[in-house]
Amino acid sequence: MRIAIIGAGIAGLSCAHALQTGGHTVSVFDKGRGPGGRMATRRVDSALGTIAFDHGAQYFTARDPAFVQTVARWSADGVAARWPAAGEDAWVGTPGMNALVKAIAQDLDVAWNSRVEAITSSDGGWRLDPVSDGVFDAVVVATPAEQAVGLLEPHDATMAAAARGCPSEPCWTAMVAFAERISVPADVLRDRGIIGWAARNSAKPGRDGPEAWVIQANPDWSRAHLEDAVDGVVDSLLSALAAEAEAPLPEATVRIGHRWRYARVRARDDGAVWDAGRGIGAVGDWLLGPRVESAWLSGRKLADQILAPAG
Repeated sequence: MRIAIIGAGIAGLSCAHALQTGGHTVSVFDKGRGPGGRMATRRVDSALGTIAFDHGAQYFTARDPAFVQTVARWSADGVAARWPAAGEDAWVGTPGMNALVKAIAQDLDVAWNSRVEAITSSDGGWRLDPVSDGVFDAVVVATPAEQAVGLLEPHDATMAAAARGCPSEPCWTAMVAFAERISVPADVLRDRGIIGWAARNSAKPGRDGPEAWVIQANPDWSRAHLEDAVDGVVDSLLSALAAEAEAPLPEATVRIGHRWRYARVRARDDGAVWDAGRGIGAVGDWLLGPRVESAWLSGRKLADQILAPAG
C-alpha cells in the first residue's frame, strides 16, 4: 500500500519505519521545520557561543524488550546515552533529544513544513489537503490528541471521541544560560514550588558549551498562566530557580520562554486504533501512556496490525 502518516514524532516515525521495512511505500508529513516536535532541541547563538536546550521531553526510559533493543542500537550508534542524574534507567538523545527523531527519520520520506489541514476520502483512497495531490491507500494520524480530533472527526466519530477524551496538560518552559556555573548543587530538580522539573542541560551526556538550564513549570501553574506574556513567565521561573540556589544568580545571558499547549497527555490504553476496512488509524502517546517509549510502542502496534496477514 501507499500510506500517508501525519506527524513525524516518535509514534509516527516508529510506525513509518516498521511499515516501510514491511514493504509498504510510506510518506510522512509534518508541520515542523525539522525533526523534534515534543523531543525538540533548540540551538541558540549567543555571546557565549552556540547553546543547545532540550526544551521538550527531558529524558526517556526503556522497559519493553523491543524498545530496549532499539535503544541499545541507538546507544551503539552514538545517538543515545544513559543519564544517571535523572534516574538509573534514564536515557537521553545525544547530542540532543532530537537526535532520536533524526535517527529514525533519516531513511524515510518526510516532508517538513507540511501542515495537513484536512484529510478527504477520494477515488477509493485518501487525499491530504493542502500538502499533497496524491491519493493514498491508507492514512495514519500521529499528532497530539487535540490536533487529531479535527482530522479524524469527519471520517470516524469513535476515533475522534477517543482523542477528545485525552486532553494534554500545558507546560511553560524557560531556557536560560549563564556565563558561569550557578550555585544549584543538583543537576535535576523536581517538584520545587512552581517548578515541575528543572535540569542543568549542559550536564547531560554529549553536551558542551556554557551553563544552560531548562526550567519547566508544573501543570497547575502553566494552566493558570497559559496566556501570560513570555517575559513574565521567564521571570517567575528564574525566581523559582533562584530560590534553590545557594547564592544569588548572575544575570542570565540567554532567556527564552516556550509555551507547550500539549505536553503531558492523559492516556488511554488502546495502544493504537485502526479501521482496516477504510484504511484510517491513529497512533500516539495519548493511546498508551505519556512517555517516549509509549509513543514508539504505539507506532509499532499499529504497524503490526497493518502488516498482519488478512483473515
